[in-house]
Amino acid sequence: MSLYENFHQGRRAMVTGAASGIGRATAVALAGTGAHVLAVDVNAEGLESLAAEVPGIEAVPCDLSDVAAIQELPKDVDILVNNAGMQTVSPIEEFPVERFELIMRVMLHAPWYLIRNAIPHMYDKAWGRIVNLSSAHGLRASEFKSAYVTAKHGLEGLSKVAALEGAPHGVTSVTVNPAYVRTPLVEKQIADQAATHKISEDEVVQKIMLDRVHVKRLVEPEEVGELVVFLTGPASASMSGTSYPIDGAWTAY
Repeated sequence: MSLYENFHQGRRAMVTGAASGIGRATAVALAGTGAHVLAVDVNAEGLESLAAEVPGIEAVPCDLSDVAAIQELPKDVDILVNNAGMQTVSPIEEFPVERFELIMRVMLHAPWYLIRNAIPHMYDKAWGRIVNLSSAHGLRASEFKSAYVTAKHGLEGLSKVAALEGAPHGVTSVTVNPAYVRTPLVEKQIADQAATHKISEDEVVQKIMLDRVHVKRLVEPEEVGELVVFLTGPASASMSGTSYPIDGAWTAY
């Protein structure tokens, strides 16, 4: 019997960006612990497919760039996984202003609103787990990703404040910091980087994406999902206010 089997029975988890990639893998992993998972994404079709495939997952379509829509989401969640994200690769002077604003709304502002929505319930229960999907880029910077790096660095700070405020109430908050994960978002980045640097997509993976990664492989989404489960599991009570890299030693120096 798994250590995590039925550990979250009777609890409700919310995972954003759950229609694909890391979010999907995390939703599936949490459902496997007995949690009722509210899968949130703007991609309603992807959510319906996921919910039909995996028992314990409920599709909750939402545009996280819309504050009013966020306020309509369920607030009685015991586990919150802020994962939704997007990427644009461009020099700062050419970066579209409206795209910068959108990335901030989805990747930094929305997590703040969702944490604000969830903590009253968590405090009442004297138990809660907040996991913020950051990135190696939450700890290190790269060229041409000003919006993404800004949002992830901001998420690191938000997570630490939530950890400090939540500690007296049995609520923990951490970040998970993967290197490049084999997701649709990364596949798009490969194409964008190839165009920006005028090199082949294979060269992007080897020369750019894995350049700082000492373990020369892309991370699989399921690996990140399993780490999220661990950070909400039986041993997680003192895991708070810090970052958990899964980055092939990218940030080791």
